[in-house]
Amino acid sequence: MAVLVTGATGHVGRHVVARLLDAGRRVRALTRNPATARLPAGVEVCTGDLARPHTLAAALEGAEALYLFPEPAAAGTVAAMAAAAGVRRTVVLSSSSVREAGGGNPSGLRHLAVERAVQDAGLDWTLVRPDEFATNTLWKWGHAIRAGEVVRLPLPRAARPLIHEADVAAVAAAALLQDGHAGRIYELTGPDLVSQVEQVHLIGVALGRTLRVEEVSREQGRADMCRFMPEAVVDMVLTYLADAVEAPPPVLPTVEKITGRPPYDFARWAADHVRDFR
Repeated sequence: MAVLVTGATGHVGRHVVARLLDAGRRVRALTRNPATARLPAGVEVCTGDLARPHTLAAALEGAEALYLFPEPAAAGTVAAMAAAAGVRRTVVLSSSSVREAGGGNPSGLRHLAVERAVQDAGLDWTLVRPDEFATNTLWKWGHAIRAGEVVRLPLPRAARPLIHEADVAAVAAAALLQDGHAGRIYELTGPDLVSQVEQVHLIGVALGRTLRVEEVSREQGRADMCRFMPEAVVDMVLTYLADAVEAPPPVLPTVEKITGRPPYDFARWAADHVRDFR
């Protein structure tokens, strides 16, 4: 029986695939473009798109477990298809932003729709809700760092427990491979609070460079970030950052409880992503 990994070429999905392979499981990976997937040998690559459920029928056939990337467009149909195909265990990549869905948070609403679709389908579900990903620094500052420009920081003292995508994948893989995780909601963070200034410094250490930093207003920071991300996402991130100046979110022990090891710190994440900043 296979484990179907959707979003298999994403930041988290690639790590989920690798962990399942290491555990000796048969892995089926869903991607819109197999020719550019660059997945490991031994993975059964399937063409499909979560927004077009009719393309998933072959990939779901014979699958006993499902790692579900959060695509809300047709989540109800996909979940129903998974249940009908005999999938027994589903792990949903969600987000801590679900807690703000009632206030209209766009990320929270998107992820909540997928969570509810899986729950309503009657699947054995586990919800994995990471806090902010360390990979967000790639779109916030990656261009400036690669170009050798000043890194412009709104709210530089804002500190959050950024999480390495490999730790999210480790928890998701544990829930796919082990019993005892059905009906659980796992909120995840990195191991410590790291301010934006310190994040830039640690990226510089990994690169062997001293990165120049300039504090800018929230308005200017918004304009800079809107060059690379939708306005609604930028506003959400800036709100998180503003809150984190005076009341940063708590550091949670979930990763270590589930995996048996502490989560990777931001310095490790930066070292793992040196090529992305060059």
